[in-house]
Amino acid sequence: MSRKGKVLVAMSGGIDSTVAALMLHHEGYEVVGITMKTWDYASSGGNGKKETGCCNLDSFNDARMAAVQHGFPHFVLDIREEFGDFVIENFVDEYLAGRTPNPCVMCNTHIKWRALLKRADAMDCDFIATGHYGVINQHTNGRHYISKGVDDTKDQSYVLWGLQQDLLSRTLLPLGKYHKTEIRQMAHDYGYPELAKKAESYEICFVPDNDYRGFLKRRVNGLEEKVAGGNFVDKEGNILGQHKGYPFYTIGQRKGLDVTFGKPMYVTNIIPETNTVMLGEENDLSRQEMIVSKINWLKYDGVTDGMEATTRIRYKDRGTTSNLYTHENGVLVRFYEDAKGVAPGQSAVFYEGDDVIGGGIIQRSHLL
Repeated sequence: MSRKGKVLVAMSGGIDSTVAALMLHHEGYEVVGITMKTWDYASSGGNGKKETGCCNLDSFNDARMAAVQHGFPHFVLDIREEFGDFVIENFVDEYLAGRTPNPCVMCNTHIKWRALLKRADAMDCDFIATGHYGVINQHTNGRHYISKGVDDTKDQSYVLWGLQQDLLSRTLLPLGKYHKTEIRQMAHDYGYPELAKKAESYEICFVPDNDYRGFLKRRVNGLEEKVAGGNFVDKEGNILGQHKGYPFYTIGQRKGLDVTFGKPMYVTNIIPETNTVMLGEENDLSRQEMIVSKINWLKYDGVTDGMEATTRIRYKDRGTTSNLYTHENGVLVRFYEDAKGVAPGQSAVFYEGDDVIGGGIIQRSHLL
């Protein structure tokens, strides 16, 4: 038994998770690699060109080969049924409710980490680890929390806000204190120059052709017929034209409206009850407050009314200074300056400097 402990490392076959496993192995941890099969590409009904992302045979083989070459065990964990029941049903239901889901957050929060911890316990592992770019710290109050990774271009703290204390206390994120260029160099140093050149996938794993509208059509029988013929309207309710169905649009969308207005127009609201999509100009996307529900607190165990935080409403959002207040449905966020493109269903993550205070799901927004 290693004096540093035994760690179960999620290995997708990509550069980040592979280097994370090798880094921990060389630091003296007893490493066990595990690759999670979440989805069958063939069952998605995609364009059939090729499998991409983390759920293909090449990725499984790459992960296993790295483990074998460095002398630690590797297993494949099939979580397709559990993944499909929760993540995909949530993805479809959210679009049908007129919201914009973030399936990676849901998967991390409810599926992958829980599946890892369950298997870690069964194998007497002390820790679990992934190749995410973030840093886990412990506050003087005893709570564990995530901080931004040092590489701003790769930081993934935004998608990890949902991890609860029992998960954070046993998670290692070895890449968080490195830049991607350093990780690529480590791949070379470990003897995997081809891995350093391997393309990264930014697609949703179960929508590998990146066409979520097509996925919804294939997933929901008769969806097009049920939602076709709805109206585009302006904020006064004037009809501007017809759209293809409200689930096929997201807040802030400008391209793909298939209607010409002579000026840029954006989706500003979606009303599923009447199959209506509201359009407006860019300034109509501005919001001064929003309600965030399904809160998970990290650094602190709650919010002090008026607490200042930087709130991010998208993965690449730089964040907007705001005040947080308790609300019957979660947290009321009031922005110091208008935030644009607040989309119900997306994640809102609250930061204190580089530290994640907590996060939740945007329920609704308001223009005061």
